[in-house]
Amino acid sequence: MSPTRAPSGVWPASPARQSSKHTRRRPIVPAHVTVSQFPDRPALVSAVAEQFADLLRGIQADPTGGIHNDGVARVVLTGGTAGIELLSAMATLKDIDFNRVEFFFGDERNVSATHPDSNEGQARAALLSKVNVSAERIHGWGLDGGDMSDQVREYASTVAQHAPRGFDLHLLGMGGEGHINSLFPHTDAVREDTRTTLAVTDSPKPPAERATLTLPAVRSAERVWLLVAGAEKAEAASHVAHGAPADEWPAAGAQGRAETVLFVSDDAASML
Repeated sequence: MSPTRAPSGVWPASPARQSSKHTRRRPIVPAHVTVSQFPDRPALVSAVAEQFADLLRGIQADPTGGIHNDGVARVVLTGGTAGIELLSAMATLKDIDFNRVEFFFGDERNVSATHPDSNEGQARAALLSKVNVSAERIHGWGLDGGDMSDQVREYASTVAQHAPRGFDLHLLGMGGEGHINSLFPHTDAVREDTRTTLAVTDSPKPPAERATLTLPAVRSAERVWLLVAGAEKAEAASHVAHGAPADEWPAAGAQGRAETVLFVSDDAASML
């Protein structure tokens, strides 16, 4: 499917939401993706921070806001350069009640949260340690370098308990080969169609051991926003925009129930 560019560098938005019986498990079809293009990564991060803040403000302004109708946003954070820069930008905002956000993590390396490679640790340093948010709102994977089975199983229960209707927003970075979270091309993890969490022990990108949300979990999100910058990601960005098979380009399988937005810098948009 070839999307058509709309004015001002923005491509068409996703179609109207499907009926409720289809919202949890959408068929794998070419996605309708909104492509929002920016000159460079700083401009991209600034724009996403503004939209992220507007989303949180809107949910919190209504006592029945958000997909759980309780005025509390459920958000999945992402690591990577753009993802962490986004969190740093959010930390400067003074009118967001971060204690009315449930924070989740799309994936985690099999290290403790205090390790410098930890996504949770980086998120805490960039945002969560700088704002007023209770520990009960931050849902980390609890990994420690050992066997991941129990933590992965518990994380599925955590998601089911605190986000039973899914997420208001799932933020995603993307690798040059199209991986998202710890879902890599041509792996059993990207083909998982039932479980919401998995332990990955053979990641092609070091470290080999990781825990991850799966595509069914990603697709439970009302909104999926991909943050993509860098010329090395141009081919993958093109495949996402045109709905390639998720087995080959995992990011193409990341579809929000209401919208899927590819925020892309000029260098990553060269093949769109």
